[in-house]
Amino acid sequence: MSVTQKPNRKQQILECLALMLQSSPGERITTAKLAAEVGVSEAALYRHFPSKARMFEGLIEFIEESIFSRINLILTDHKEALVRCHHILHVLLVFAERNPGMCRILSGDALMGENERLRTRVNQFFEKLESQFKQVLRERKLREGKGFDINEQALANILVAFAEGKVAAYVRSGFNKKPSESFNEQWQFLMASK
Repeated sequence: MSVTQKPNRKQQILECLALMLQSSPGERITTAKLAAEVGVSEAALYRHFPSKARMFEGLIEFIEESIFSRINLILTDHKEALVRCHHILHVLLVFAERNPGMCRILSGDALMGENERLRTRVNQFFEKLESQFKQVLRERKLREGKGFDINEQALANILVAFAEGKVAAYVRSGFNKKPSESFNEQWQFLMASK
């Protein structure tokens, strides 16, 4: 007897939402459109998520888990501060390329007209990323005995602004201008005045 595995409907809803964000740049995703895409009623959507905002929060949680779990691996595998920063930025940019719909969330494009707490969650993601960079940069003094020509907070802010700019450009280009394009060359330029 063959047992068919029932698909995880909650996961299916989130995957459809991410795909719709990717395939419909600039469009607002309604629960009616999402339900039609998933092949369920709107009521069925709300059995899995109490609100549309919770659906977006599910995607934000996926972004956070994906990025910060990789950052933890980078911190374990690499000890040199600049190597860590390079890898962290690269992971974020490659994640963005592989998940275009998520870029619309990170850039705020998909959150226009949605619950304000979603924008706050995305801001918290970038603040946490900046704090991570700042910690890595501060540890450079302790581990390597080297500092920077600029304070760690300002440099961490530059790195996050660079990443945000690459993600925003990817969204603006209709997902044609890949975030990792020219990254190594740009990294060399950023680090030239370290």
